[in-house]
Amino acid sequence: MRGEYQQLVDEISAALGAPATLEDRDFVLIAFGAHEGDEDLDLMMDPVRTRSILQRRSTAAVRAWFEAFGIAGAQAPLRIPPDPAAGVFRGRICLPVRYRGVVHGYVWLLDDGHLAGLDLSMPFADPRLAQAMESAARIGALLAAEARAGAELGELLRELLTARPAGREVARGALREALGTAADGPLALVAVAPWRAAGEDGDADQPGPDAGGPSLATQSGVAAMCAVPAALPDGSAALAALIRLRAVSSPAPAMAAADRLLRSPRAGRPEVAPALAAAGIGTPRKGLAELPDAWAEALAAARAAGAERRLGPVAEWAGIGPYRVLTGLSTERTADPAVLPLLAAAHTELARTAEVYLDCAGQAGRAAAALGIHRQTLYYRLGRVEQLTGLDLDDGEDRLLLHMTLKAARLRQP
Repeated sequence: MRGEYQQLVDEISAALGAPATLEDRDFVLIAFGAHEGDEDLDLMMDPVRTRSILQRRSTAAVRAWFEAFGIAGAQAPLRIPPDPAAGVFRGRICLPVRYRGVVHGYVWLLDDGHLAGLDLSMPFADPRLAQAMESAARIGALLAAEARAGAELGELLRELLTARPAGREVARGALREALGTAADGPLALVAVAPWRAAGEDGDADQPGPDAGGPSLATQSGVAAMCAVPAALPDGSAALAALIRLRAVSSPAPAMAAADRLLRSPRAGRPEVAPALAAAGIGTPRKGLAELPDAWAEALAAARAAGAERRLGPVAEWAGIGPYRVLTGLSTERTADPAVLPLLAAAHTELARTAEVYLDCAGQAGRAAAALGIHRQTLYYRLGRVEQLTGLDLDDGEDRLLLHMTLKAARLRQP
C-alpha cells in the first residue's frame, strides 16, 4: 500500500507542478515527491520540509503552528503563508485528506508563487486542482481502510492482553488467523506509557480510541497495536504494540519501534511540558501464547524507565533490576510507615542521599563522590535519615526496607 500512496502523491505533484508531501493526521510522513528534479533545492529552501523528510515527522511546534490555520477542520484546500520565524520559508497549499468527513492526513504543496493563481474557494473549477483533490480523496479512502484494518487487529490484541482466560482464547485464535504466519514467528511487545487515545486531546472528529495513524504502525514495523485503558496505577492508558522480530535474540526492531512511538504526539501527558513518556519491551516470545506475560513485562519496564531515567527512555524487562519485583507489588499502600517521614517534600535531599548511598552498596566514599559532597556531610545526612525513620543503616533488613521503599516511591511519581 506504500506504493499506492507514493503514486498518488506523484500524481498531485504532476498535476499542480509543485513538490508534494503526504503526512498522516499526527504529522507522520507517509510519502513525498519532488518536481522536475528540484528536491535538493526544496530541502535547502524550507527547513520544515527538510526535517519532516529526514526525521519522518514534524515537531510538535510545527504541528501546532499549522493547526492554528484550521487544517484539522478544513473541507477545502487552504493557503498558508510563509513564516521565516517558524522555519517555513516557502508558502504552502494544504489539501486536507478526508474520508466521510473525517480527516486522515494532509497533502502539502510547496508554493514559490507559481500557484498564486489557483482559486482555492472553487477547487473544482480549476481542472488541475480538481485532479489533485480527487487524488487526495483516494488517499483518504486508503488511509481509512488501513485505519479500519488496524483497529480490528488492535481490538483483538487488546482482548488478548486484558480479557479473562476464555475471552483470551477466542482473541488469540482470531489474531492468529488475521496475522497468518507472522503469528508463529518471534514477537515482542512494546509498552508506551502514558498514552492518549484519539479524542482525549481535542480530536473531536476522530473515530474511536485508536492508537495512532496507520502510517505510524507501518513505519514502526508494528503487526498490531492498541491503547489499553487504565493500564497504569493512576488510571492512565498505555499503548501496546506487537512487533515482528527476525529472531528472539534480536530485539532491535522493537527498540526502533519504541523510539518512533515515543515521538508520537499521543505519547506522554499533555499537561506536562515536555510531555514525558517511557517505553518498555517484554522478553521476546515465539507465537501468541505468552503475550499476556510479555505485556506485563513490557508495562513494568515502561514504568521503571519512567521512574528511573537512567534506564530509559526505552527499557527492556531483563535490564530493570529490582523494578522487576517492585512493579509487581500492590500499589494500595503509599509507603512503609517507618520511611514515610523521609518522603516528605522537605526531606527530598535526605531521601536522595539515602538512595544513592544504598545504590553504592553502603560504600561511603563512592556515595559521597556521586553526590558531590564531603564524606562527613554524608555521615551527617545518614544520621538524620536514621533519626527520621528509626531504621538502623547497619542492619541489613532495615537497609533493604529503606532501599525498596525509596525505589517504589519513584514508581508512584506522576
